[in-house]
Amino acid sequence: MTDSDLTWECLESETVYTCPGFDVINETVRLPDGTETDFDYVAEGDSVVVLPFTTDGEVVVIEEWREPVRRVNYGLPAGGVEPDDSEPAAAVERELAEETGYEAGRVEHLTTVEPANGFADTVFHYFLAEGCTPTAERDLDHDESIDVTTTSFEDLLAAVREGELRDGRAALGILYYHAFQR
Repeated sequence: MTDSDLTWECLESETVYTCPGFDVINETVRLPDGTETDFDYVAEGDSVVVLPFTTDGEVVVIEEWREPVRRVNYGLPAGGVEPDDSEPAAAVERELAEETGYEAGRVEHLTTVEPANGFADTVFHYFLAEGCTPTAERDLDHDESIDVTTTSFEDLLAAVREGELRDGRAALGILYYHAFQR
């Protein structure tokens, strides 16, 4: 079996809902067996997730209100890649400064994943930021409520293990770094 045996053909596509942050797309598609059907998905696009280490080896973490789960969430700085960003690494520098007030000495790509490709086009680009110092001015979006602190990587890993850090984006980045980069 080849990819072409599995490929769907998009016959029509329409944005049926739009808001800041994402769109909902409705498509009419033809399946490989010739059946025509509707398919809806969330169009969110690319984002970056940053694992930022300070010059003394601490990790910069955020606590942020998350309305869908109605609680403060413990995690890593993250945000969407904007049209002005020349590449995802540029979004890392912008998001890190805006959300935390830290600037990185060095940025390195870790991995890229599609966390929910059955119902969304979301792509997360994970980056390691090293040598971070609190030299930038924070510039939060109008709908962001964020506190910034630092912790050891070991404590961050324990928070994932013990279920205290439940943000999936952050957990994946922490576990990826633990498994493949350390």
